[in-house]
Amino acid sequence: MLLLLAPAAGAQQSLQWNAPAGATVTSTDAALVALARQLLDGRDAVHLTPAQRGQSLLVTGQYPQASAAITALMQSLRCDGNESQAQRWTPYLLMAKAGNPAEPGFDRAYAAAFAARFAALDDVSALKTHYWFTTNLPAAQAKLDTALAAHASSANLTREQALDLIRQAAFVATFRVASRLAPDLIRADEDRRFEIDDSVRIPAMEGVVLSAHVARPRTSPAPPPAAMLFTIYTDPARNRTQAALAAAHGYVGVVVDARGKRLGTGTAAPYETEGVDAAAAVDWISQQPWTDGRVVMYGGSYSGFAAWAAAKHAPPALKAIAPYVAAIPGLGLPMENNVFLSANYGWPFYVANNRLLDNDTYNQRERWDALTERWYASGRPYRQIDQVDGTPNPWLQRWLAHPDYDAYWQAMVPYGDDFTRIRIPVLSITGYYDDGQISALQYFREHYRHLPDADHRLLIGPYDHFGTQANVKAMELRGYSVDPIAQFDTDAITFQWFDHVLQGAPLPPLLADRVNYQLMGANRWEHVPSLQAAGGGMTTFHLSSERAGTGYRLIETPTSPAGVVTQTVDFADRTSSRHNYYPWPILRAGPPDDGGLSFVSAPFDQPMDMVGPFGGDLKIRINKRDVDLTVTLYEWQNDGKVMQLSYYVGRASYAADMTTRHLLTPGQWTQVPFQRTRMTGRRIAKGSRLLVVVDVLTDAEHQVNHGTGKDVSDESVADAGTPLSIDWSTDSLLRIPLRAVAE
Repeated sequence: MLLLLAPAAGAQQSLQWNAPAGATVTSTDAALVALARQLLDGRDAVHLTPAQRGQSLLVTGQYPQASAAITALMQSLRCDGNESQAQRWTPYLLMAKAGNPAEPGFDRAYAAAFAARFAALDDVSALKTHYWFTTNLPAAQAKLDTALAAHASSANLTREQALDLIRQAAFVATFRVASRLAPDLIRADEDRRFEIDDSVRIPAMEGVVLSAHVARPRTSPAPPPAAMLFTIYTDPARNRTQAALAAAHGYVGVVVDARGKRLGTGTAAPYETEGVDAAAAVDWISQQPWTDGRVVMYGGSYSGFAAWAAAKHAPPALKAIAPYVAAIPGLGLPMENNVFLSANYGWPFYVANNRLLDNDTYNQRERWDALTERWYASGRPYRQIDQVDGTPNPWLQRWLAHPDYDAYWQAMVPYGDDFTRIRIPVLSITGYYDDGQISALQYFREHYRHLPDADHRLLIGPYDHFGTQANVKAMELRGYSVDPIAQFDTDAITFQWFDHVLQGAPLPPLLADRVNYQLMGANRWEHVPSLQAAGGGMTTFHLSSERAGTGYRLIETPTSPAGVVTQTVDFADRTSSRHNYYPWPILRAGPPDDGGLSFVSAPFDQPMDMVGPFGGDLKIRINKRDVDLTVTLYEWQNDGKVMQLSYYVGRASYAADMTTRHLLTPGQWTQVPFQRTRMTGRRIAKGSRLLVVVDVLTDAEHQVNHGTGKDVSDESVADAGTPLSIDWSTDSLLRIPLRAVAE
């Protein structure tokens, strides 16, 4: 929540700083007040932004003036269409209106200001404003103490240093009060608006009972439909708010805890029982007198998966689902295209260790980051990574027993003909830079493949996994400046769409067709009936053995006879990793220089739109029986910068069939098809080139496939043997969805 403020204009101003030795937040009040007064009274005061002026007035204790400044700031933001940005200033406004926290009667004044402010807000706006009272105050205080300590020996500060201190000081002062007073006020405001029961029990399968939060709008004239979110993330306060948010939109909000969580019975079993349990919850909810019998499901990531898992069982009362960045266990995680990855290694501890969430274990980021590096350096089999950690990971071991996409995984979500029975409307929301996007896209493609007349809409743009689910999108994502038009509110669009499906309300314009995508670089949304229509046709590119700088040419007409580019990889070398395919940053200063073979196209002589996932066929020859591959696609711009568009990671032996492994024959050419890649939507500028990097996957974040043909989880560095020799034939090709744009 710390606000990022743009640097002020004007000449540099040096400000006096008289902080006592060993400065802390509490011992520097006078020094901070003096510093803020210099900012307000100095020659550069005219260059203070409205936010900086409001914060400085708060720090100096000029509360009426601070209230006026913050009110004006909020009005300005609303006029610019930034309602969420305006709402985030509410805690500051209440602080200013209540006056000096040290004065008698402050708590009553704060409560009165809160009541007056929230009386003017509708239910949705109120709940979204409640969110801005949540923060990690100890972390903010520690950050301010660190900043003060860094200036302990300074007699003067630059203007930027002073503004940063005042920003942090205003934040800490505001949320020291908010953390103490706001929770009870927020709870009372929720109770005024909604009837909330946090101890509902729902009978499920096999005698299991699930617990749930149920929130009902107090003003509903008749029982409304129910909007259900099924979750394993058992955070009672957050889930209560989530249920209330659905109620604010006119639904009965039901947030159901997974098996074995909170007040429920049974044992947590991530991914394995959600389908039957969620379907049973839908049936039970539909029979309650406080709903009209219709149920919809929504939610992100795990909750999106749970919505699909329930849809597999087709409970009659389920009328629509809106999954965001929905996972497919076994396809997107804990393995992707049959390659196990460690990104979520600590997740089963987090969700299955107790009835709530094991934050203490999951938040040991140094432990998890170091673990992958320790395992990689050790050369031990991937199956022993938990032994390297020192704590058994039974869920990982359970998953590693299923390297094929077999019946174990297939039972969890719709598979094959299951999609023909999903005739309810579906809204899938995902992002170009969501690491789990291949799952969301797989649901979409498989639904239409098995049910061509499916009512399924896709909404996609330049967002990552968490940004897709957020109501306010980050406008800078891993170094890439997002087009302004990409901003939308995920909760709002979800319930507008539910209103359309259930109540006949107008269809949100953002969902005008089956495929709705934000075209990066063009600052526009496009709406088309299919992925094929979005792409406008595939352009085929071939690898070549003709040199181009430090790499090779990427060409549209294949060479004859075919050429070969050879690469050697020593799996016994654990001192380095191969090409980093993961999009971080998205936009970089130049092409990657960390291994891999680069292939560069000719410059485009006109702008081109690339919309959709890419794919292709790699023709390779290796001296082993298997290999894991990566293919990464970039736009190489005229100014030398490189923007990542999409990537593929997969195991060659499963490329043709995820369910059955087909080992390669050493020394023979093998065709390796790939298609489960990430979709992008990007206007490529005239003069830009495509850059494709192909490589062998070997790093600390995945299993290492040594190519023996054994279960990869059982291979160790002792299986490295002779270095891998891989020949890439120029008969290899890529199919990229490109269409020319008239200038």
